[in-house]
Formats: sequence, C-alpha cells, structure tokens
Amino acid sequence: MEHYHRAFGVYAILYEEHRGLVVIKKNAGPYLNRYDLPGGSLESGEPLEHALVREVKEETDLTVEKARQIGTTSFIYPWQYLDFNMNQHIAAFYEVERVSGGLTEAPLQFLGQDSLGSLFVPLDLLTEQNSSPLVLKAKEYLLHSKHFNTADCRFSQWKVLTKPVF
Repeated sequence: MEHYHRAFGVYAILYEEHRGLVVIKKNAGPYLNRYDLPGGSLESGEPLEHALVREVKEETDLTVEKARQIGTTSFIYPWQYLDFNMNQHIAAFYEVERVSGGLTEAPLQFLGQDSLGSLFVPLDLLTEQNSSPLVLKAKEYLLHSKHFNTADCRFSQWKVLTKPVF
C-alpha cells in the first residue's frame, strides 16, 4: 500500500546562456548528493514570492529582483522516509529575470540549510544521474522554447545517492 509524504516548495530557474543554470549542491532529502534548483519550503504564512527570494538568498547569496511564475507540477516517486514509502514533491517554478550579488560557494550553514553551495552548470552536463527532477524540468523548459509542461512526473524508482556527484 502506498503511503505518501507530500512536500511543497518554490524553485528558481536562473539561467545565463554562456554560464549555464544556477544549481545548488544538495545535502539532504531525496535529492541528496545531486544538483538541485535553489528554492524550498515556505515558512508559516509566507507568500510564494517572499519564499523564493528568501530561499535563493539563503542558498546562493543572490538577491532575486525580478521573477515570474511559469508553472506548477509534481514529482512522484518511491522514497522511504519516516513511515512513508512514496513522495509527492509539488513545485512552483519561477523564471528569474534579474538578480544582484554573486554566487557563494559556501552558504551560511544553519538548521534546515540543505545547500552546500551554488554554481553555474552548462545544460549539457545536467543528467538523470547527477540532477534532481526539478533541474531536469528546468533544463526541458530552457531547451523547448520556454514552454513549461505542467504534467506530473511519475518515476517507478528513485535512487538516493550515497556519494556526491559534485
């Protein structure tokens, strides 16, 4: 019997043609040791846009100045967590159009921080073996004329990596 854990978060697609997609080095959860998009969960009562700005700042040290929501979808896959055996990760995606500041290789660490640092990675180096499904959705969006496919993504299996890809 499937018992679902559900998570909701907001995520930034921040892309520069000559540098690549901004990703974080994930150090927790089902995307452990993979590249992931900057973003995450909302604090109690926090508006979506505020959560996006806060999460991007915490994980990358960039300040989002302009972003627009492009779509929402979910990723469903098997994952053993507490007494759950399935995960449904619901994600609202934002295309970031303008930021200030510079990427940090070592963000401030605090309870709940799940980024070990951020970097630009060229799209052709982002694969199923080294990236979260969110990163792959962002890559698809960028490679397909910025059309966001809102269809849910279901995986029959999901492997949490024991060694970092970065």
